[in-house]
Amino acid sequence: MQIFSEIEPMRAFLGKLKRDTGTIGFVPTMGALHPGHLSLVKASQSENSTTVCSIYVNPTQFNNADDLAKYPRTIDRDIAMLNEVNCDVLFCPGNDVMYESGSHIKFDFGSLDTMLEGRFRPGHFSGVALVVSKLFHIVNPDNAYFGQKDFQQYKVIEKLVEDLKFNVSLRCIPIEREPDGLAMSSRNARLSLSQRKKATIFYESMKQAAQMLRNGISWSVIQSEIKATFESMDEIRLEYFELADTSNLNSLESVSDKAILLVAGYVGEVRLIDNLLLEA
Repeated sequence: MQIFSEIEPMRAFLGKLKRDTGTIGFVPTMGALHPGHLSLVKASQSENSTTVCSIYVNPTQFNNADDLAKYPRTIDRDIAMLNEVNCDVLFCPGNDVMYESGSHIKFDFGSLDTMLEGRFRPGHFSGVALVVSKLFHIVNPDNAYFGQKDFQQYKVIEKLVEDLKFNVSLRCIPIEREPDGLAMSSRNARLSLSQRKKATIFYESMKQAAQMLRNGISWSVIQSEIKATFESMDEIRLEYFELADTSNLNSLESVSDKAILLVAGYVGEVRLIDNLLLEA
């Protein structure tokens, strides 16, 4: 695996590869890799001649300085994992490379900025869009791979690509889960053993809600019951539990052909998100 921390040497390397061997697939990450990230790498490898992974903890998408400081950084382990799956290229720039003259550009995605994650993390998606724009310009991929767990982020990047006319195709790869259903996340490593067991409430609550919807129970009743369950547990704090249209994430009251359940909250000091696609 070729590793780059500067832009121009990697651009020259990838430019030659693209001319000689074909398509480039790109997997942007913030490191602390787990099998969910590797599923994105493998998806890219199945469709492209070259796969590039980036590791960069982007400061502009954190609205909480403490969360940024505590975000796990495991670069040596990450490199070993990428080598094991034969990733071709790793780009791991520093802040001096990505934000040489600071950060000034802001994005506005309308309602996507103010609902769900946007409501609780103001400015988050502007920071995501800024760094993804930079990475797309640097890597110039043909295809880019993102995880379904960050579904709202994926929708924001879809809008970014559409509005700014990036010449890249996007892929949304299904969530990888632990045996007990917890969505794989870099943040899971910050959970204590007891918190880790409690964290299964996120996935279990969505499965419960999905079954209740199939049984014809109204969404308002379901939402109330789920909220009560969260409130009954210590160290657990729910931020939102919503049923939405996958095309625009507008709220729904019943399951449509394109519906998704989305949940976010805290286990102790660790914030987790998850979602579950539904069928009508």
